[in-house]
Amino acid sequence: MVPPRVGPTRRDIVRLGAAAGLGAGLASLPLSGCAATWPLPQDELAAAPIDLVRIGFVGVGGMGSAHVRNLLRIEGCELAAVCDVVPDKVERIQKWCRDAGKPEPTGYSRGERDFERMCAEEDLDLVYNATPWRWHVPICLAAMENGKHAAVEVPAAVTLEECWQMVETSERLALHCVMMENCCYGRTEMLVLNMVRQGVLGELLHGSCGYLHDLRGIKFSTNGEGLWRRDHSMTRDGNLYPTHGLGPVAQCMNINRGDRLDYLVSMSSPSRGLQLWRDEQLAADDPRRAETYKLGDVNSTLIKTVHGLTIHVVHDTNLPRPYSRIHLVQGTRGIAHGYPDRVYIEGLTEGHAYTEISSVFEQYDHPLWRTVGEAAKGAGHGGMDYLEDYRLIQCLRRGEPLDMDVYDAATWSCISELSERSVAERSQPQDVPDFTRGRWKSRSPLAIVTG
Repeated sequence: MVPPRVGPTRRDIVRLGAAAGLGAGLASLPLSGCAATWPLPQDELAAAPIDLVRIGFVGVGGMGSAHVRNLLRIEGCELAAVCDVVPDKVERIQKWCRDAGKPEPTGYSRGERDFERMCAEEDLDLVYNATPWRWHVPICLAAMENGKHAAVEVPAAVTLEECWQMVETSERLALHCVMMENCCYGRTEMLVLNMVRQGVLGELLHGSCGYLHDLRGIKFSTNGEGLWRRDHSMTRDGNLYPTHGLGPVAQCMNINRGDRLDYLVSMSSPSRGLQLWRDEQLAADDPRRAETYKLGDVNSTLIKTVHGLTIHVVHDTNLPRPYSRIHLVQGTRGIAHGYPDRVYIEGLTEGHAYTEISSVFEQYDHPLWRTVGEAAKGAGHGGMDYLEDYRLIQCLRRGEPLDMDVYDAATWSCISELSERSVAERSQPQDVPDFTRGRWKSRSPLAIVTG
């Protein structure tokens, strides 16, 4: 059981001084051409346009390298610095830049905290971070404290305290801190968002989503994520990776932009999958055979919003199964359901059977995919990775609010610790913090943008 907090928390103390310190903080902030204003009338953070976005990238393993490949193709940005604990990876990225006819980025590889030196020394507009989870927030904070915007892979944070640190630092320094949730840019997810905005599904009432992915081989790998991801399964029990499924559904439901997550309950199945895989796959003398695993194989988390909508979020990574994010959005006039992608629209779909979602693509395909989809071909995860990187750079260059902001990063990520608390307390309800502090009531829903 997680004991209750007693007395004022760090965030309570920081919050009291934030308003008084904001003006002085902005006056002395060493920004690289990205002076910002906070808040706008719509309570959105926007920064001054940046003609050339100078990027420092931290963590260039599999996902980080994929982002670098995208950024080398996107107009208006430049990789100015690259940081990784493996010098060979830094040199590989430097070569990619040279081969692409770009300036060679400065390399940083003096250990786990060399990102701090990069953030302090380099003239950057953005620090992009694709590292193991425990480094996500420290790198974002180092970036913002040195006057740089921050972008981070998912989940943005592991704990509630980290979520508040991101929010408070972003607000205090008026700098972007965005979680790069690529699934919000999936073609089907964006098509469904467009349908929702046009009222095709009627009033939304319920969503179901999740991350259902057999990761046993990855968790036991001797490189990449296998070096750290299995540790979370040994010490934690909850919904550890909620944002892939939750992000797109939250955008459809205008979470933090007209509604907000109120509370959740969570429960986990027994833990069996990793133990079976370990016993069947590892050599008899492999020291990993002595490990114990806490993570329940299937976690189910049910969330209620302030306006009464419900969202079911599943985490299932330790069992044999096909990949799915479910992506179900249900309203008073119809339902969209992923894996396989299909829809049912009252009055348009015959009988009580789904029709393939391809039948509505011509009418409801998202404008961003219509204009940028060709350039996204060949990029990771069906092109969604390219679109998320493209939109980040586009917004920074235009000085526009980002599609996802620090409130989304905190709200979607905090489900992890809250689910762990609920599981530990026999599925007792857990309140979801209002990271916007009431601004959700007046903020505008995410617009349907073009390229």
